[in-house]
Amino acid sequence: NCNIVASAKGESAEIVMEFNSRRILHVLNPDVKLPMASTTKIITAILAIESGLLNETVSIPKQAVGIEGSSVYLKEGEKLTLKELVYALMLRSGNDAATAIAIYVGGSVDNFANLMNDFAKKIGVNNTHFTNPHGLHNEKHYTTARDLALITCYAMHNDVFADIVSTKSISIGQENKRHLVNKNKMLNSYKGANGVKTGFTTVAGRCLVSSSCRPQTAEINGDFATEKDFQAICVVLNVYDMYERSKELLNNAFNDFKVYTLANEKNIFDYNGCQYSIKSKCNYPLKSDEIDKVKSEICINNGDSKRVEKGKLRITLANQLLFKPNLYTIVRNKL
Repeated sequence: NCNIVASAKGESAEIVMEFNSRRILHVLNPDVKLPMASTTKIITAILAIESGLLNETVSIPKQAVGIEGSSVYLKEGEKLTLKELVYALMLRSGNDAATAIAIYVGGSVDNFANLMNDFAKKIGVNNTHFTNPHGLHNEKHYTTARDLALITCYAMHNDVFADIVSTKSISIGQENKRHLVNKNKMLNSYKGANGVKTGFTTVAGRCLVSSSCRPQTAEINGDFATEKDFQAICVVLNVYDMYERSKELLNNAFNDFKVYTLANEKNIFDYNGCQYSIKSKCNYPLKSDEIDKVKSEICINNGDSKRVEKGKLRITLANQLLFKPNLYTIVRNKL
């Protein structure tokens, strides 16, 4: 586990990933295992949201009171909805909120950690291990910049999660009202910022996962990508000036790449006297010198001619397969 505590010796990691395609736009040490502090709470939040229990009322257990580190100062027996606890988790980074969520959703902190690890494996994250829901240091609690970006991409596809992490402030609770202001300074200082989570421990250093959307009008094949089609996810682990570095990395991504719609349901493909279409939108970030390297190839099935699905459209970049959507015959109304 020597590389797990590498950040204490100055090891840093960075990645910028395009949200939809998950193309990597920048990397530094993307697969080095590092502690990630409270960015852990991204997966705690998405597990709570997907539990289906958000509207249920949670009575705060004794085990969730007085947890070290950042806190919203929950009291034993206090009642909050699970959704309110997720706001406390993601806006104020409450370690007590994380513990209350873990116990309510998982039955215990240990069992919730098992759920976190199972969930990571389910979404294809293989270099991450959790021992707790909040990110307080443990040598067996680690991730990589790449894994954390993939977890975040998954989470940001959930509308409830995306709404919570983009919230600048909110009041929660009935008996003991709390006004929560989001700790993530990106929301007020960077164009298009819409999340996600800060983190810090003395071992992990300063960590930040951020997300930003930029409008795009990059035309190709007669179409254009719409406003939310270029969303970039940025992860920095153990970077002292985490906000300025994240802004720099995001700026570079938005300057160097544009998201192109390579094909969509509006396109008609002619092949041997027949016409075909697809039922998806194939968006992908490209540098200006990559546009001419994108190729489309129609691959038609030679089987049953009655099949509506006739084959595949292969879209490649310099022989690397980007998309392989199904092709469908276009059925015209008979006169």
